[in-house]
Amino acid sequence: MIELGNGLSDAKHHEDALSVREGQLSIMRRLGAAEEEMLVTQSNLANTYSKIGQLEPALRMRRDVYFGWIRLRGKQDPETLIEAGNYANLLFCLNRFEEVKTLLRKTIPVARRVLGDSHDATLKMRRIYARALCSVRDATLDDVRKAVTLLEDLAPVTRRVLGGAHPMTVGIELDVQNSRTLLRGRLRARETPASSA
Repeated sequence: MIELGNGLSDAKHHEDALSVREGQLSIMRRLGAAEEEMLVTQSNLANTYSKIGQLEPALRMRRDVYFGWIRLRGKQDPETLIEAGNYANLLFCLNRFEEVKTLLRKTIPVARRVLGDSHDATLKMRRIYARALCSVRDATLDDVRKAVTLLEDLAPVTRRVLGGAHPMTVGIELDVQNSRTLLRGRLRARETPASSA
């Protein structure tokens, strides 16, 4: 069933992959599969929910997987840290920026220590955090400045580790431009006196 679900997903038959993955999880629960196997299957199911646009069920599944890895292996395990990034990314997609910031403030230092600054999961988490800082409607000037600095620091590391053509590198370089534009706009608005009516 695993190969069938993966094959359907690779062929972009996500609705069919969803049925297979849900069936696989149901069978695993009935048979009492190992918790690690269940978490991997749930993670694949969360991916499939995301691909078909069912973000709320995907988020619930991601949360379960993340806390499942914490319970099973602890907060410093690489699988837990990777799932933290996946969970944060889905929260970001749902515009739940405060939750993203709260989660990643705790997780990024652990990821940097355990996985290192050059690990793709660490890079991903740092990018999501920076984007969340300046995505909040009422982001402070300090938050926007912090986001610009984080992204500027992240861009050369990502380029060195993943290469200039990698989608994450290209995305981060675009994020740097966008955050700088936002910062300039905020600074101009601060300098321009409000017009009197």
